Amino acid sequence: MFVIIGLVVVFGSILGGFIMEHGKVAALIQISEFVVIGGAAFGSMVVGNPPALIKRVFGSVFGLLKPSPYTEKAYGELLQLLYDVFQKARKEGLIGLEAHIEDPEKSDIFNKYPSVAKNHHAVAFLTDTLKVLLTGAVEDHHLAEILDLDLERQHEEAMLVPGALNRVGDAMPGFGIVAAVLGVVITMGSIGGAASEIGEKVAAALVGTFLGILLSYGVVGPIASAVETRIRAEEAYMMSIRTALLAFARGDSPMTAVEFARRNIEPGDRPSFSELENLTRRRAA
Repeated sequence: MFVIIGLVVVFGSILGGFIMEHGKVAALIQISEFVVIGGAAFGSMVVGNPPALIKRVFGSVFGLLKPSPYTEKAYGELLQLLYDVFQKARKEGLIGLEAHIEDPEKSDIFNKYPSVAKNHHAVAFLTDTLKVLLTGAVEDHHLAEILDLDLERQHEEAMLVPGALNRVGDAMPGFGIVAAVLGVVITMGSIGGAASEIGEKVAAALVGTFLGILLSYGVVGPIASAVETRIRAEEAYMMSIRTALLAFARGDSPMTAVEFARRNIEPGDRPSFSELENLTRRRAA
C-alpha cells in the first residue's frame, strides 16, 4: 500500500508541477519512448539474470503490494510456537518432536500458528535445526556456526533480487539517452520540414531522457530499496529463531529461550515481557 502511495506522490508531484507551468500532459505520452526504454530494461535483465531470478524479481515487486508479514502479531505467534515446541521437547524429549518436525504441514503445533506455518523459510530453518539436534550429528558449540552459515547463504540469495533491480535502475538513464538520440536521428531526417513539426519531434526525443531518469530514481530505485527493507525484516525474523534455538540447545528453559528470541526483535515489533508471559501462560493452560 505504501509503495502505491509513494508512487502516486512521485508522479502526482511531477505532473502537477508540469501542469502548473501550463505544460500539456499529452506531450509526455510517447509510446515509442516507453517501448524503447522498457524493452531495453527488460531485455538487459533477461541477459544478465537466470529465469528463476527474474521470476523472483517480479514476485518480490508484486509482493510489496501486500502488507509486511513481520508484524507484532506475527512475532507473537512465533514466540508462542517456539515455546510450545521447546515445552514439548522438555516434557517428552526431542523424540517427541519427531513427527512434528518431519511433517510440519500436518503438525497440530505448527498449524495453530498460520503466520509461521506459511513462512516456508522459517519452518525449514526451525525444523532442520531440530532434526540436527535430534540426531545429535552436530555438537552444541558448532550449532551457531551452522546456523550462521545457513542465514548467510539465505541473505546472499535474497539480495540478488534488489541487486538485479538496482542494476536495471542504474541503466535507465542510459536507455533514456538512447531513446533521446533515436528521437534526434528522426528529427534530423525532418530538418527541412515545418518548425512546429521539428519542435514536436525534439520534444518527443527529450521525453526519452526524462522517462529514463524518472523511472530510475523515482520508480525502480525506490522499489529496490523497499524489497531490501522487506528482506531485512525477514532476516530479523530468522535471527529470532536462531537466538531461541541456540538458547534451547545449551539447556535453557523454554521460557528463557523464548525470552532471548523476544529480545532479538526490533523494539517497534517486540511484544512486551508481560504480553509474552500472558501468551505462554495461555499456551500452558
